[in-house]
Amino acid sequence: MAEEGVSAFPQEVTAQMVVNFAHGGAAINVFARQIGAQVEVIDVGVVSSLSLPGVVDAKVRAGTANMVQEDAMSREEALSAINVGADSVGRLAEKGAKSIIVGEMGIANTTASSAMLAAFTQVPVATVVGAGTGINSAQQAHKVAVIEQALHARQADSNDPLDVLSKLGGLEFAAMTGAYLAAAAHRLPAIVDGFIATVAALTACRLCPAVRGYLIFGHRSEEPGHATALEALQAEPLLALGMRLGEGSGAALAFPLVQAAAAMLKEMATFTQAGVSSHTA
Repeated sequence: MAEEGVSAFPQEVTAQMVVNFAHGGAAINVFARQIGAQVEVIDVGVVSSLSLPGVVDAKVRAGTANMVQEDAMSREEALSAINVGADSVGRLAEKGAKSIIVGEMGIANTTASSAMLAAFTQVPVATVVGAGTGINSAQQAHKVAVIEQALHARQADSNDPLDVLSKLGGLEFAAMTGAYLAAAAHRLPAIVDGFIATVAALTACRLCPAVRGYLIFGHRSEEPGHATALEALQAEPLLALGMRLGEGSGAALAFPLVQAAAAMLKEMATFTQAGVSSHTA
């Protein structure tokens, strides 16, 4: 979708940021170190070839297609990417992970998430499209037009989540969807990040409604579509900090609250245990 001029940055920024993740220099790396989390970087569909330490090569294909012109990917490719995300969570579960945060990096992927959300919820495209990485009002109007054109061309079936994902989504959406499905299967709570991560979570819940019970929503993004996605999932996020970064960064910031809540449930004494009277005069 980047070739449609819907982003303020060129497509090659995706690969550059993946290298930054591998070198530990991105915001999510900083926050992960702060909360003691392990970061796994997976290339599921970066257009350029990447071969460097710290990046798992699980490329399904070199980038998704332009959904204005053709389906973003085949159903088989979507399923392959779903399996990549599921396998990643399976590896982490075997290593003793107690929860997961799913992040992403992909130039123009707010366009895909807006298209998927509009298809799932039938809301007007203009209500779910925001500035993304920082486009101006004219570019934003163009972005709306591009998405409307793609929705008309693809005719995705809103009752078939895999159809919406394969026609309008991206490989990172599929991998995140698989990660949420696997988190539920392994009974691991998943802290959901912003707009893109929430649309992936919505996709997972449309595929398997039981996933919803394992999701904790970390923060409310500045992207207008995020409110619609949260409403579709009947979710109330823990934080609202005006963020629009992605990477899983907002979810990482919310993790200490989840940690504190779990510790309180485990360690805080009840009135009976503390010898405090629960009766009023």
